[in-house]
Amino acid sequence: MIIGLFPNELKPHSLKIAAEVCQFLKDKGVQIVTEDHHAASLESTPISEVDVNQIDFRISLGGDGTILRLIHRHPHINAPLLGINLGSLGFLADIPLDDIYPSLQDLLEGHYTVQKRMIMEGYTSHAETCFAVNEVVIHRAQNPCLVELAIYVDGLYLNTFSADGIILSTASGSTAYSLAAGGPILTPELQAFILTPICPHTISNRPIVLMPKKDIQVKYLSHLLPVEIAYDGISTFNLATHATFTAFASQKHFPLVSLARHDYFFTLREKLGWQGYLKTSL
Repeated sequence: MIIGLFPNELKPHSLKIAAEVCQFLKDKGVQIVTEDHHAASLESTPISEVDVNQIDFRISLGGDGTILRLIHRHPHINAPLLGINLGSLGFLADIPLDDIYPSLQDLLEGHYTVQKRMIMEGYTSHAETCFAVNEVVIHRAQNPCLVELAIYVDGLYLNTFSADGIILSTASGSTAYSLAAGGPILTPELQAFILTPICPHTISNRPIVLMPKKDIQVKYLSHLLPVEIAYDGISTFNLATHATFTAFASQKHFPLVSLARHDYFFTLREKLGWQGYLKTSL
């Protein structure tokens, strides 16, 4: 078995934990592949020396942001990904520090499923392209006032939002920026898009859930400075007045490992600090 190990070097303890995880997996007969600059310190195989199609799993050591950066840095690696959470708020990276080795043992023994998470793609009328696992945000950027964004769904006019911007989110991203802006939580297996306005001028403008089979077109109407399109918080480009951005469901998916020992709803309660409890007796 070949596993790609990807620590977040911005977290001081990530490399130390990566070395321990690397040794644990080597002792189980696993070949470890890392990015070239980590290969010497982790005594692993540089990724430049392997066929990435031969990688069986990826393990990310960090948080959700680490996973997103990994996906965008290595878009051609399609191996299922397991996220070990070294931060605080993580929904994609749901393995806590105190459960690393039992979780890795479950992975090696096959006690897992692989979720096919939706990916969103997009392009502008000026041929810029992007993809996103969580969300695409169209934001007013340097404009000191609200901007007008007209939304079309499969060519049918939906509404014009006067707002700081809009968020186009997948179900995976429903617990990220969209949630902070008042959007709904979708369980990750749902195939859907969420359109969430950011600070809309009219309070009746509410988030809307759309079928992913439909293209969503955003046209920037205001005669102001360009707005900014950001995808997964990774990269950005600008959209000028009268230009359009079109989002659609990609034919590719992001394969995320889900272990039987970790329950999505438990993660949701834990990360969001919900205080509800189950009465077991009267």
